[in-house]
This record gives sequence, C-alpha cells and structure tokens, in this order.
Amino acid sequence: MNYRLMKNTVVIFLLFLLSACASLETTPKNTENICAIFAEKTDWQNHTEAAFEKWGLPVHVLMAIMHQESHFVADARPPRSKILGVIPGLRPSSAYGYAQALDGTWEAYLKNTGQSGTSRDSFPDGCDFIGWYCDISNKELGISKLDVYNLYLAYHEGNGGYKRQTYLDKPWLLAVAKKVSLKAQQYRQQLDDCSN
Repeated sequence: MNYRLMKNTVVIFLLFLLSACASLETTPKNTENICAIFAEKTDWQNHTEAAFEKWGLPVHVLMAIMHQESHFVADARPPRSKILGVIPGLRPSSAYGYAQALDGTWEAYLKNTGQSGTSRDSFPDGCDFIGWYCDISNKELGISKLDVYNLYLAYHEGNGGYKRQTYLDKPWLLAVAKKVSLKAQQYRQQLDDCSN
C-alpha cells in the first residue's frame, strides 16, 4: 500500500470516527427543569409536541419517563454486571438509547409503525417510541395517558408483565413509578410557568 492511500484511509477513518461521536447529542445541563431543557435543546420541545400530536401522550409524561429511563443520555445502556467484583460482565438487558428500548420491542415498533432509518440514540425517535408504547398501553390495558404511575409500570414490565402484575413483587419498582409520577407533576408545573 502506498503512503498516499494509507494516509487517505486514516483520514477517512478519523472523519468517520468523529462524525459518529458528534452524532450523539449531549445531555442537557439541568435535567431537573423542563424549561431549562427546552431552552438549551431548542428542537426538543418540537419533537415532544410532535409525539403528543401523533400519540396523545402529554409532553410532561413523556419527558418524565425519558428522564427515568436514560436521564436524557443518547447512548444510555444498563450497567454491566461485575465478575469477581471487577471484571465487566454482561448487561442485564438489551435496553439502549433515550427510551431504553429493548431490541425486540424496538423491532416491534419498527414493524408496527413502518418506520425506517430510525435510531434508539435519536431524541425524536425516542420520543416517538415512548408515545407509541404508551399508546399501546392505553389501548390494551386501559391506562389513561395521564396516569403516569401505571404507564411507567407497564413501560418497565411490558404490557404482558403489567397484566400479570409482576410489579407487585418489586417494591423498588413501585417506588420508582411513584418517583416518575412526581417528576411528571414537577415538569407539568414547570411547563405552565415557562409558557407564561
């Protein structure tokens, strides 16, 4: 291989690497205030409102679920288990991205919605996924789109797990669902204040 070809190959590889890193959005500085999030990420409000228009899931509910799932980290994954306390092991699930969508559930979303060219580390796609999933929970389980507590339980356990009430054996999950419900109330109040 000649020097020029090798140099061009390295440059192309570095550009690809930089573009891959740059494609992931940064996490908002203040994830506790929805007004601050939307002020910093000026297109995010439009994406959450688009999901509301499409699926009927209120913005504050969607954002509270996303806050819990990924804390708005584009490439979030569950932490790896540790072997002997130090060696990184397997991840407990395939959850990934803003919505922490599992591989199989993401595939069902793509098939059900006819989406293509979407990515779990894309904020608009994460919003659409959460809206879609909560819409299914509303239709299949009769959970109101304002009932954040039960929507979150169904989101975490899956609609089948929710029907079987698997959450009843997980006191920690009930506490998390309560936390998500309180976060949604906080976000709703903040939205009222920042729109004035």
